[in-house]
Amino acid sequence: MHCTQGMSTAGGCRYRQAIPPGRGGRLDVDTNSGVRRGFLPQGPRGYRPLRQPTAQRVMADTLSAGPTTVILLGAHTNLALLLMTHPHLRRNVERAYVSGGAVRVPGNLFTASATNPAAEFNIFGDPFAAYQVLHSGVPVTLIPLDATNTIPVTEEFYAEFRRRQSTYEAQYCFQSLDEVLARHMRRTAGGGHANTGYYMWDSFAAGVALSSMRHGETGGVNEFAELEYMNITVVTSNEPYGARDGSNPFFDGRATPKFGLQEGGVHSGHVQTGIRDAFCLVPGGNRSRRCEDGYTKELSGPEAVRVYVATRAKPNADKNSSLNREFFKSFLEVLNLPKNAGRFNISTQFPHYREILYKPDFRNVSRGKPVIFDIDMSPGDFVSLIYLLKEPREVIDLKAVLVSGNGWANIASIDIVYDVLHMMGRDDVLVGLGNTTSLGNPTLGCKNSYAIPHGSGGFIDSDTLYGLARSLPRSPRRYMSENLDHPERQQPHAYDVWQSIRKQLGPGEKIAVLTSGPLTNLANISLSDIDASSVIERVYVVGGHIRDSGHDKGNVFTVPSNRYAEFNMFLDPLAAKTILESSLNITLIPLTVQRKVASFEGILAALEQHTQHTPESKFVRGLISLLQKLQRKQKLYDHMDIFLGEVLGAVYMVQGSNLEPSVKVKPASIVANTTESTDGQIFARRMSANQLKILYNLNNGIYYNHLAKSLANNKQSAVVGSFEEQKAIWSRPQKQFMANIAKDMK
Repeated sequence: MHCTQGMSTAGGCRYRQAIPPGRGGRLDVDTNSGVRRGFLPQGPRGYRPLRQPTAQRVMADTLSAGPTTVILLGAHTNLALLLMTHPHLRRNVERAYVSGGAVRVPGNLFTASATNPAAEFNIFGDPFAAYQVLHSGVPVTLIPLDATNTIPVTEEFYAEFRRRQSTYEAQYCFQSLDEVLARHMRRTAGGGHANTGYYMWDSFAAGVALSSMRHGETGGVNEFAELEYMNITVVTSNEPYGARDGSNPFFDGRATPKFGLQEGGVHSGHVQTGIRDAFCLVPGGNRSRRCEDGYTKELSGPEAVRVYVATRAKPNADKNSSLNREFFKSFLEVLNLPKNAGRFNISTQFPHYREILYKPDFRNVSRGKPVIFDIDMSPGDFVSLIYLLKEPREVIDLKAVLVSGNGWANIASIDIVYDVLHMMGRDDVLVGLGNTTSLGNPTLGCKNSYAIPHGSGGFIDSDTLYGLARSLPRSPRRYMSENLDHPERQQPHAYDVWQSIRKQLGPGEKIAVLTSGPLTNLANISLSDIDASSVIERVYVVGGHIRDSGHDKGNVFTVPSNRYAEFNMFLDPLAAKTILESSLNITLIPLTVQRKVASFEGILAALEQHTQHTPESKFVRGLISLLQKLQRKQKLYDHMDIFLGEVLGAVYMVQGSNLEPSVKVKPASIVANTTESTDGQIFARRMSANQLKILYNLNNGIYYNHLAKSLANNKQSAVVGSFEEQKAIWSRPQKQFMANIAKDMK
């Protein structure tokens, strides 16, 4: 949570915009480029909604127990909030070591250098929080770019690291570094200490901190860095101060400034609203820059605070070593120490670990309707995916799953899709990586997706499938970052998967597309492939709210000004307009009919009626029961029934008339005018050229019973029902197990 958001976890991404959400950014960080899933073992602890202690709680408990050193390797939000809400604990912070800032060198916001050349990412992530920490009275040692710029990863260090990997942690760190350098390294043919373009930012800061803790902060000599005192502050707003222009959440629209801040003070100026903020570009031919949000600025006067600052990395005292920095030598020595070394990785955690792909034998099976499922990975989407995998292959032939990263989950949740497919024995189903931003918007930013909560009830829960993702078996397939050395391993894009499926179609064969999320992927496909409509039989769109009668509101509860939009349309209004107003044959499953079947009691009662249970029915029942409990316990989870209605799209696509539906054909138009209060709204208008089939009603009892019966059916059931079952398999010889699997897959 950002300091400007108060206690809300939804809101804009003012500073977070500087971090790319997809490849080369948050996606690769969240997955560690695929290394994490392929190497680390799985322990017993994991995230659980409402049980996971907050960062502030853990820090408060630790500091309450006695003097503590804090090392900050990212934004300062957690520590700032703690110090602001528990000021008495400041005395127990012995020192804060901060990786971040740029004092006498330029910043590193490569995505926003045109508007802010001074800031460094960690400080820019929450400038006001960084200001609070530095000005709190807590002793601070800063390890800024001034120092880390002097310790680039060299070819020599990389070669030595490759050679020295005697512990699991050394292997993991090297593989992680290797993936980064595969994308960033500028290999040179010449000799000397060639710069790979990557730096030892946080690891070096940790080394400086540990050395100071061993030898004394100011009296002792730091082994790895030269340090000196400087008078600095963190810039949180830009002059002129006191001019309320709508950019500053601490002042604008408030009779009294937030946090008791001073009118006309250093926090009261223009706050950078985004990486392309026009205010930050002074008019003129040279496009001079002027925003300094997050700048760790050296100055004199009352606004400065005395901080101990690392200025450069020390050279290696051993002149005969190929490692040119003292820290490099220590880093490799410590990582390879046998004491406190890791016990195992995922492949050695179990005596019979093997990565096996489960693919059905379709040679003697008639294949049903080809289907592509386009999702944003909400909980309802995973229930729908399991349902589609349970339906007879003679009826539904699920070809691919496309995932988007501008909906209810971050794009790294693609690994959960792989795990569900693996559980169900369908490693043959292709998975395509879609866009992380809405149609027509740059790859940076959070246009409309700011409406999704970041904490409880939002990303943290969707990204972990409410803590249940760890209970799924681990698939050998996972997201892999772009790697020029191994292009065959990288994750295919949604459009590439579309093209692959299209080539597989027989003469006259057409695809049914089911979408349950923003329509970004389908819009991009239709705009890139002008003949796409010729092979799409029908598109089933889960989402939208028709404003044709009544006073029912939409469900975008985080945007009070927009009363009638539905999330999937609001998250990408232009994509919705592109698809819903196209010539495609479209069936809309809108919010009104979703609400008719969004009953926890109805679904759970139907599931309980079946005495026979499959691993997948148990998993779905556990997920839905959890959502119900969360909704009852905590206001942040009031919206959980949103996800129940999404499942209707999959069931209706398969069952159709069996659900006794009421369908009307109406023209519709979609609002996509970049106005927050109306974006994503759908109107039934006679002048619209397109005609949508709109599902208005159905037999709820038939729906619930069919869904429950399908999930409980032993046919096409899970091959490996859970991670616990997978652990048991990996703990014994697999010859008989593989024979059973081969029999089941036929």
